[in-house]
Amino acid sequence: MSRLIVVSNRVSAPVDPAGGSVGGLAMALAAALRKYHGLWFGWSGETVDTFTGELKVEDRAGVSVGLVDLEAQDVDEYYNGYANKTLWPLFHHRVDLTAYERSYGEGYERVNRRFAEVLEPLIEPDDIIWVHDYHLIPLARDLRRLGVRNRIGFFLHTPWPVRQLLVTLPHHRRLVESMFDYDLVGFHTREWLDLFRDYVAAEAGGTLTGNDGMAAFGRRVQGGVFPIGIDVDGFLQACNSPLGVRTYDRMLSSTAFRSLIVGVDRLDYSKGLEERLLGYEQFLKDNPAIRSEVLLLQVTPISRDEVDTYQDMRGRLDSLAGRINGAYAEMDWQPIRYLNRTYRRDQLAGIYRAARVGLVTPLRDGMNLVAKEYVCAQNPEDPGVLILSRFAGAAAEMTAALIVNPFSREELSDAIQRALTMPLAERRQRWSALMQVVRDTDVSTWRDAYVSALRQVEIDPAGTAAPGGPGSGRTRV
Repeated sequence: MSRLIVVSNRVSAPVDPAGGSVGGLAMALAAALRKYHGLWFGWSGETVDTFTGELKVEDRAGVSVGLVDLEAQDVDEYYNGYANKTLWPLFHHRVDLTAYERSYGEGYERVNRRFAEVLEPLIEPDDIIWVHDYHLIPLARDLRRLGVRNRIGFFLHTPWPVRQLLVTLPHHRRLVESMFDYDLVGFHTREWLDLFRDYVAAEAGGTLTGNDGMAAFGRRVQGGVFPIGIDVDGFLQACNSPLGVRTYDRMLSSTAFRSLIVGVDRLDYSKGLEERLLGYEQFLKDNPAIRSEVLLLQVTPISRDEVDTYQDMRGRLDSLAGRINGAYAEMDWQPIRYLNRTYRRDQLAGIYRAARVGLVTPLRDGMNLVAKEYVCAQNPEDPGVLILSRFAGAAAEMTAALIVNPFSREELSDAIQRALTMPLAERRQRWSALMQVVRDTDVSTWRDAYVSALRQVEIDPAGTAAPGGPGSGRTRV
């Protein structure tokens, strides 16, 4: 049986199979790698004075891991620069925050080439390669240049931008062209794939087929929609674990019989955190009779704190939370608990279960698994209500949530009021429909669907996908 090689910027294969603090994605990929005796390859997170390309191979809970160190300049230009200051804001429609610097693009190209050069000797003829996320878009191109003809798939964990914004990126055509060296490119939602296809047709002069195949740049690639999910059984176990139950009990005790509203997001401008706090402030203003009966717990771990944009945002959120608490707090209650720290998965499960309302209101998001985790953690007999942004990828599936426009503070305020007063029968009905979606699209289903589709893509002798799947032609365009 052929091996599966997973490639990502950072390797998150669990050291402990129990994986108390490890996400479901890492657990699912690790399970597949153990099944296929595969390899997880990526950056070690360490820097060296001079890049050597030395490969460090480790065993993590039965998963073979290949790690490579990068130079500090690589990290600054490739990771902090092009990935996080250029592609991330652009893909989330924040052109105002996008940094277009030539050195960033050069570092991005250099690191992808270095990844390919270190990985290529490890690849066996029957291996299939699965590359993840925006950090490594050109990796297949660089592997092909080294003679690799294996099946290579790519999955984007972020949204894909509209064409009118993507063209603001210098060398946007080269970036998209490199994606045609993959055999399969996958997206969370139909919308993201359609936006990619729109660029191919309008900017690259490509041709599209009804089954999501595309031809451009003299090559062909197969597109697909693969909505990612969570490890449902693992999350339920975390919820019912001793620490999960204890966290639930602590939350109920600490809220003093008030209704808990929860938001859990890493610090990022795509998450709509300022808009969320303003919407909650509007709720406090609109509902004076019940405002002291609720509190918002906002858990926001710090991320990318070395980037100026994130430092500025952290300061604004600290100020906003303080202003709202100062305006509305009473001697035995304050409306917001704002925490900049990380919690284990089982602790989060307990927090979610205690919350009467889950606020998931990003301004733009690839999927947002917090929405699915919140639903999974609920008590079926007395479930909470999910308020979900229409701009999260999860909104395409989770239509039984209260879908809101996060840019409207009045709409957020109304949704919070409706969620808190929703009858039990309606809460149960909505939760049941949402939980069915969570089960039907769990992370193992996502993983297996993608790997199966990659195996079935028909490729031409040069290793380029031919639209149409099994039985289609192998000619290049």
